[in-house]
Amino acid sequence: MAAKPGRAGKPASYEDILALPENKVGEIADGELFVSPRPAPRHSLAASSLTGDLFGPFSKGRGGPGGWLILDEPELHLGADVLVPDIGGWRRERMPRLPSTAWFELAPDWVCEVLSPSTALLDRTRKQRIYGRNGVSWLWFVDPLARLLEAWRLEHGEWILSGAFGGDEPARIPPFEAVAIELQDLWEPLPPAPDTP
Repeated sequence: MAAKPGRAGKPASYEDILALPENKVGEIADGELFVSPRPAPRHSLAASSLTGDLFGPFSKGRGGPGGWLILDEPELHLGADVLVPDIGGWRRERMPRLPSTAWFELAPDWVCEVLSPSTALLDRTRKQRIYGRNGVSWLWFVDPLARLLEAWRLEHGEWILSGAFGGDEPARIPPFEAVAIELQDLWEPLPPAPDTP
């Protein structure tokens, strides 16, 4: 992922994002443009599986409490910052209807970032600070290579690690603890162990 200033050395603007090729994801954090490729297969598997686990119970109320709107890759316009988390969630009482714009100006209640070697630094530093500054209550980091999910909660403006969950065991993770998430579905299956003589 490369950080670039906007055109003519000015802070990056939305026009810089619109000028990118369609196969690139552009984000603006603290006035800088960050450009990354579309997600790799492990990244896509983790994000898709997690959305699948959450959408029915929390967006539709099927087998769960409902009350949420869960979306893949929502484009967030948070002041001058433009971020695209892998998954975002809003409590329905805060956002009962979708906006008429192509993006969201209301910060989510929960975001999930699936880490990759090219995006982990941005996700864990600038984007985490921006989410906190905008009052996002929960932030999950999913690391498909480490087979690890971290849940962070915002408390008095500071991020506190609520828990780390890994391996293949089902886990109840706030703020979605009403339903167990099958962690093994987020990871690429491990190759079988070689036979030993």
